[in-house]
Amino acid sequence: MSDEQELTGPATQTRRALLTGAGAVGAAVILAACGSDDSGGGAAPTSGGPAVPSTGDAGGGDREGAQSLARTADIPVGGGAVYPAQGVVITQPTAGQFKAFDSICTHQGCPVTNVDGGTINCTCHFSKFSIEDGSVKGGPATKPLPAKNIKVTGDQISLA
Repeated sequence: MSDEQELTGPATQTRRALLTGAGAVGAAVILAACGSDDSGGGAAPTSGGPAVPSTGDAGGGDREGAQSLARTADIPVGGGAVYPAQGVVITQPTAGQFKAFDSICTHQGCPVTNVDGGTINCTCHFSKFSIEDGSVKGGPATKPLPAKNIKVTGDQISLA
């Protein structure tokens, strides 16, 4: 059998099919990973503060049936944290005052990515929103971020 025959025989065709299939599976895994904006369910820390898991209560147990998103200490004064899995941004404009807004930019529906410099920021097209009331502070967005209801119980923050 010549070298040329070995390269075009049934074994080579089987190897090609196997490699082609493996490549398709690898591409599907990569695409699935790239298609998700979920950062593991926790907060995307922005202006400080640790990430908090999306399941259970940050304090160790659910209180009054509400699922805690964060502890008050996790939200820096003058800043905030984005919780993409829950679709909310929690801010603390002044000490002890907590606000919450939808985490989807009103410009073209991109998720906001961080809270920095006193604004909630969308890095898709650089819209900026106030941490106090969600109003537009810059960029192409023309509508404010909708407010969300939250409840602060002790040191726990949950959606109301």
